[in-house]
Amino acid sequence: MAASESSDRGVTVPMEREDRYSRQERFTPFGKEGQLRLRKSHVLVLGAGALGSAVAETLVRAGVGHVTIVDRDYVEWSNLQRQQLFTEQDAIDRLPKAVAAAKRLSAINSDVIVDGIVMDVRAQELAVLSQGVDLMMDATDNFGTRLILNDIGFKYGIPWIYGGCVGSSGMSYTFLPGETPCLNCLLGTIPLGGDTCDINGILPQAVQMVAAHQTMEAMKLLSGHRHVLRKKMLSFDLWRNERVEFGVDRAKKSDCPTCGEHPKYPYLTAEHADKSEVLCGRDTVQIRPARPLQLQLDEMAERLNKLHQGKATVTPYMIIYQVNPHRLVIFRDGRTLVHGTSDIAKARSLYNQYVGG
Repeated sequence: MAASESSDRGVTVPMEREDRYSRQERFTPFGKEGQLRLRKSHVLVLGAGALGSAVAETLVRAGVGHVTIVDRDYVEWSNLQRQQLFTEQDAIDRLPKAVAAAKRLSAINSDVIVDGIVMDVRAQELAVLSQGVDLMMDATDNFGTRLILNDIGFKYGIPWIYGGCVGSSGMSYTFLPGETPCLNCLLGTIPLGGDTCDINGILPQAVQMVAAHQTMEAMKLLSGHRHVLRKKMLSFDLWRNERVEFGVDRAKKSDCPTCGEHPKYPYLTAEHADKSEVLCGRDTVQIRPARPLQLQLDEMAERLNKLHQGKATVTPYMIIYQVNPHRLVIFRDGRTLVHGTSDIAKARSLYNQYVGG
């Protein structure tokens, strides 16, 4: 089989693979120059759920050179209705979403560097993850993490693209440090909503629509075409056949603690570094140790089984400990999901009892 040398990566690839991005390159405003810029870009995707799966897959198929995808959760059966990177086997194996996503994305496009990181992202972690990235894509499920993302983006001058969807509706906006208002400015002014798909459900078409708008903005930005960015907040409801765009420039505040004249980046402080939180709508509490641990999963599972109170099963990434009516999912760094309660005090008690204070 004939082959040609890839000039920027130094690897030999079959000649037909050179045609991989030809349909993008034939789009005149994008062209070969846009594709080359894309290939030299590094994008951080926060979240590997429905939105993160769709965003990451589009970017990897498009040929973004380096994609890092970060997620704290594992694949469950309820995810398969809309989270397109995962299979039934992933749910059976309870694979961490970041691991399953990276495996699938690497199989889709071996030319792209794909990093999958199992982690609950807070300010300290994101400050490290964001180093050297050109763009951050929001696929999170809560505004606490988004506000940290917002502070990091504006502090270090990294653009980020907001995306949210629930039911049949969705929203998207591209935040550009030094040009647009930040998320802190918009909260309280723009109805960004507090519903979640766990409570209100979600249709996969809404996910795909938000992902399409997010990744289109990403490709404009990464390919050097900032002048065609939307610059407006987009909101839609597919069920009601509604769509609206509106300007938010007037929402920018000179005294904003994130993007104002004297920024303090409040969400990067210890005050907002909660160690425990209820995962909305899931009857689950996440507990984070004060500092990351290095648990020996086999030894811990053996210890738990000797208690004769429940059943501990080990996977390469976690322990699943069923102690009725609760289920504890314990990751190697000590982070634990306590299923079967939304009471933080109860969850902490179970954590201290079985994992250790």
